[in-house]
Amino acid sequence: MAFSDAFENYFIEPLGEHDRAVFCCGIEKLDRYLKQQARQDARKRVAAPFVLIERSSGLIVGYYTLSATSIKFDELPKEISKKLPKYPIVPATLLGRLAVDQNHRRKGLGEMLLLDALYRSLQSEIATIAVIVEAKDHNASSFYEHYGFIKFPNYSHRLFLMMETIAQMFA
Repeated sequence: MAFSDAFENYFIEPLGEHDRAVFCCGIEKLDRYLKQQARQDARKRVAAPFVLIERSSGLIVGYYTLSATSIKFDELPKEISKKLPKYPIVPATLLGRLAVDQNHRRKGLGEMLLLDALYRSLQSEIATIAVIVEAKDHNASSFYEHYGFIKFPNYSHRLFLMMETIAQMFA
């Protein structure tokens, strides 16, 4: 996927034998996940971690994970659920983690990671109706809302973006 020329110094690929030791986003839980758990989750097919690599240094400067999840039909807002088949549970994609190294912030890399995750979710051959995120705080919720994510009615930091909206973004 081609992003603007501002991102030509970076590329995103599945996590492999990358050096994860120096990555630091400043949130211990996210740092620890990448350093200690991400490869194991990939091997066991629990999550698919993708890393953002800086071309010049080869360092990981960001990452995200994708995995399968589901939504209880009655958790969706009425205006959305009335347009869907009445299954008790509908399939979705979970954008489980998204982090940018603290030395690489304010460069639009979070947006690059998010758009790549949405594009990969859209291109998947597995049917899902939405991408779901669990925002860690108000700032993260605001970030996702800026891209059109909608809060679940009964959860303050759980948001979703319908696949049809994602398709329109990339049309």
